[in-house]
Amino acid sequence: MISADDLRYFLAVAKHRRLNLAADELRVDHTTVGRRISSLEHSLGQRLFDRTSQGWELTPSGGLLVEPAESVAAALVSAHDAIGRRGTLLHGRVRVACPDGFGAFLLAPALGALRRANPDLTVEIITATSHLPLTIRDFDLAVTLEEPTDSARVIKRHLTPFVLRLYATKAYLRDAPPIRSVDDLARHTLIWYVDRLMDVASLRAVHDALPVSVRVQSTNITAIWQAAAAGVGIAPIPQFIASKDSRLVHVLPDLVFTSDYWLVLPREHAYLARAQAVARVIESLVDERRQEISG
Repeated sequence: MISADDLRYFLAVAKHRRLNLAADELRVDHTTVGRRISSLEHSLGQRLFDRTSQGWELTPSGGLLVEPAESVAAALVSAHDAIGRRGTLLHGRVRVACPDGFGAFLLAPALGALRRANPDLTVEIITATSHLPLTIRDFDLAVTLEEPTDSARVIKRHLTPFVLRLYATKAYLRDAPPIRSVDDLARHTLIWYVDRLMDVASLRAVHDALPVSVRVQSTNITAIWQAAAAGVGIAPIPQFIASKDSRLVHVLPDLVFTSDYWLVLPREHAYLARAQAVARVIESLVDERRQEISG
């Protein structure tokens, strides 16, 4: 019979794909991890991982075990959280997956009160502006740029629309050809995300609306913002970022791009007190800054 402890070892290896990294998370020796995985495979009569030069890769049988293993692990955490710690300070770890702009410019600065009230709580902000992997071992809650389609496994709430506008410095605009329409952007240096990595429809639409190839590309909105603020060129930047930078001015002020933020919680984690606390922080900061965010 599979034990919950067996599944804990299994999920650590599935997550990290290397025994030493799984061992660090579990706080055991890597040989112990390997021995526990081998024992689990023997008891199931199935090989769960292929040992390759790139790491431990899930086999088809291992892939089938991930979802039930996650559910068991999450249920145990939820039970401990609900019963063992009721009425005490929040503790443990909350992993938040979100776009880089939201994480750096909205969420991170809003965590002060939560941290002061709960010194044993760790908040991990994992940022990426791409499709987020919706498996519950990847995050406790997430902010996404697209509405999740897997409603059976997650609880989702629309947070807010947000707007992006084109920005550049006055010095750049003074020395560059005049801009009276979108077509005039073809004579300018444009700054935006790396196009081969841009798999979010709303942000891809921004790229497609630009009349010339983007010559300065990044995977991070901070780099895009800083390049524009240094006078490198013109960039679409979320209004809540650019509006606080006096170096930047609007380019073609009537041109506005709109996207949306969604709050997503895996159903297995939705009632964890620490996940709910971070969700409240997110909802509160959006309410307080809604006009700035949504334009």
